[in-house]
Amino acid sequence: MEQDWKNGGFGIYIHWPFCESKCPYCDFNSHVSLKIDQKAWLKAYLKCLENASRKTTPRLLNTIFFGGGTPSLMNPEVVSEIIDKIKSLWTVSNELEITLEANPSSVEANKFKDYQLAGINRLSVGVQALNNVDLKRLGRLHSATEAINAVEISNSIFSQTSFDLIYARQDQTIDEWSAELERALRLQTGHISLYQLTIEQGTAFDSLYKNGKLRGLPTDDHSATLYELTQSLCNKYNLPAYEVSNHAKPGSESKHNLIYWRYGDYLGIGPGAHGRVTVDNKKIATESERNPEKWLNAVTNEKIYENTVNIEPLDQAKEYILMGLRISEGISLSRVEKICDHKIKERNIRYLSDLGLITIDNDRLFVNASGRLVLNQIINKLTEDTFY
Repeated sequence: MEQDWKNGGFGIYIHWPFCESKCPYCDFNSHVSLKIDQKAWLKAYLKCLENASRKTTPRLLNTIFFGGGTPSLMNPEVVSEIIDKIKSLWTVSNELEITLEANPSSVEANKFKDYQLAGINRLSVGVQALNNVDLKRLGRLHSATEAINAVEISNSIFSQTSFDLIYARQDQTIDEWSAELERALRLQTGHISLYQLTIEQGTAFDSLYKNGKLRGLPTDDHSATLYELTQSLCNKYNLPAYEVSNHAKPGSESKHNLIYWRYGDYLGIGPGAHGRVTVDNKKIATESERNPEKWLNAVTNEKIYENTVNIEPLDQAKEYILMGLRISEGISLSRVEKICDHKIKERNIRYLSDLGLITIDNDRLFVNASGRLVLNQIINKLTEDTFY
């Protein structure tokens, strides 16, 4: 088990918890704050990285990902110093991928070149919609024109650009989504993330939904039709789904997200950040304090700022299956056995295979196109009381 994480690689996730406003669909650990002492936050991030490096070196670092929140609210100088610190603490890959999530507002787009100079080589732009009515419904502060301009600016600066869209939105028709997605696909340069709108617990949309005030949500059948249309159009543009919600031209996949899905090791740095890291031959789950000020104070005053739990081998195998079945390459059956010294029960594999939901190709098990719509049920079948 000592080297199992190498099957997925090693990455670092940096969480910036601040936003200009809270979107009604968002359940991420994000907060609106009018005053942010970026120098204090930089010191805290650097201290956390130093602490983490003592547990994980020596190993090769494949990716860095600045997520949030809205990391494009960070000063480029702060981003640069964090990247420099990471490079001083770990040996980095010659093909190190460094991603930053950005909003498409004109103000933030004007900083894209500064982020590139700071060391960012991949930008992920939070577009979400390409019409102003739905952008307003989603609580976004940018316009469709700003979104298109931001993607075009990013395409001209960075070697890799991705952007997100949310579909299965309120009152969205097949024809409307088809036209919007075609427009987006003409903008992309190799990667696009397409998420169906989900009502997450504790969000503003959740409150509206429970009170019967969130109208126009699609039926399950309509959502399925939108999903099938999405796959068809993306394939037309040579952007197959390499993961449930992520499409890329071959070679343009997100290396950082593949670390999650291939069950590699990753450090989670920042308020609410989660990590999975192998220490002394044991897989450790980490979870940082969620409240930004509490996290900052704890790190600054050298108090405990994250919880750690050993993940038992059987739970590791279940996590690997849960993550691995999201990607088109699927999972390695021999790796499942190496992780937990158990196999998935043959009858459960055969049952799903007979239904045409999964395929076995030598050592690989992966979900077919028809199984994508019932992925959760497939995962449950393969992980609940299914080992021997």
